[in-house]
Amino acid sequence: MKELEHLKRWKRPSNYMGAQWPEWYVFLSRNRDSDCLTNSNFETGFEAVKAASTVTEKDDEDIRPHVVSENHWAVGWVEWIAIHESDETALELADSLLAKLENYPVLDENDLSEREMEEANTVWRDCYRPHERIEYIRKHRSQFEFVNFSDMLNCVRGRYFVGYASELIQ
Repeated sequence: MKELEHLKRWKRPSNYMGAQWPEWYVFLSRNRDSDCLTNSNFETGFEAVKAASTVTEKDDEDIRPHVVSENHWAVGWVEWIAIHESDETALELADSLLAKLENYPVLDENDLSEREMEEANTVWRDCYRPHERIEYIRKHRSQFEFVNFSDMLNCVRGRYFVGYASELIQ
């Protein structure tokens, strides 16, 4: 196996009382307050290493790449992707994905865009009242391209958001 430049072995944090993971590497992590980008990269990265894993059905399922969920007093919960030291293919892929993230922060543009749009629709529907939506549309008119009057009304009524999702949810 080539030397891993970006991936790090699990290290026991101070004041930690959970399970021990000395034979595992930590790929990506997220917590309750993670944003769309972090969640997108986490899910995309996990699917990629699962698909690349050399651990077969005959092997011990406990050493497949998996998500470890832990509770944390400050952020509620933390999840991280665990890859066993024996899974060389998954480790090398994870290491190369981390290298890519150093140069560009997104693993899958389409997935991120879909997540941002879902979150924008929820925020638009649940956090803005009709008069606030109208005010937002007026203030950010260049973001909106309505197909027709009905499209504009549905947007104002909170059925969907048609502006720049990343601007609304930042």
